Amino acid sequence: MPSVQPQSVCRVRQPGPPAPVEDVDAPIAYDPRFEPVLAPGARLMSLYREALWAEGPVWWAARDMLVWSDVEGRRLFGWRPDGAVDVLIDATAFINGNALDGNRLIHCEHGRRCVSTSDGSGEPRILVSEYQGRRLNSPNDAVVAADGAIWFTDPTYGLQNPRQGCPGEPELDHRSVYRFEPGTGALTRMADLEQPNGLGFAPDGRTLYVADSDLDRHEIIAFDVAEDYTLSNRRAFAVIQDGVPDGFAVDARGRVWTSSGAGVQVFSAAGEALGLIPTPHLCSNCTFGGVDGLRLFITGEESLWAIDLAGQGSGG
Repeated sequence: MPSVQPQSVCRVRQPGPPAPVEDVDAPIAYDPRFEPVLAPGARLMSLYREALWAEGPVWWAARDMLVWSDVEGRRLFGWRPDGAVDVLIDATAFINGNALDGNRLIHCEHGRRCVSTSDGSGEPRILVSEYQGRRLNSPNDAVVAADGAIWFTDPTYGLQNPRQGCPGEPELDHRSVYRFEPGTGALTRMADLEQPNGLGFAPDGRTLYVADSDLDRHEIIAFDVAEDYTLSNRRAFAVIQDGVPDGFAVDARGRVWTSSGAGVQVFSAAGEALGLIPTPHLCSNCTFGGVDGLRLFITGEESLWAIDLAGQGSGG
């Protein structure tokens, strides 16, 4: 029985093919291991370019849809393989990062300073908005672990920028990574960073990566994850030379594909620079999706882009 699609608030792009991005260099390999990752002759494609600040892409396989946020435009979008783009939720509370938990979406909201959930329509339901009786800063990005717990970051960006949140003073004196258990409502503070941003797990779940987007650090931090989910052995995994790391994705081989000022930088599981997918301007995040996960979707400023991968891409 086919799944029910989220109802479109309005369609902002009619079905049609993607447009090649002409004003950008071809992908660059720093290491021979990067060359078989991309499809032969793969170039960046433009899927949509009418957002204000695109962020938080997640592939919703059950709906055959790429969901992402326009933080400043306060909309949640859905791109379909026929090229159509629909507004799924309008007038959001500055939703930024999105994740998938089964067949429900998880959202990080700057405006309501919370982590919420929805079915891709209507006002999301708040899951957690406080830590020890004080309001969170502005949850930014989230990932659902294998055990169903929601891990999320909580920097102060939404309190500082009126285009991306509701300005205000933080009630917490730390900017942290949290683990939330939906079944019990337990919220645990796992680690503190200067400005924690994107996050993701290695394929075996034993390493957690977190982007620290502080301008003085601009690095991705790695932690060992114990059986009881505690974090240890904090270390620098990679330093981003152009801009800061924002959102990123980890593929089945443990490679980390991170946003930067130059495009998507790709690192091996050992932290070795493998290659770069240049973008015309700053990119904010990326995720894998499409048939067999062999397409990389990239958000940045007004744009949603994509590039096709080969058999050694995200799933190979």
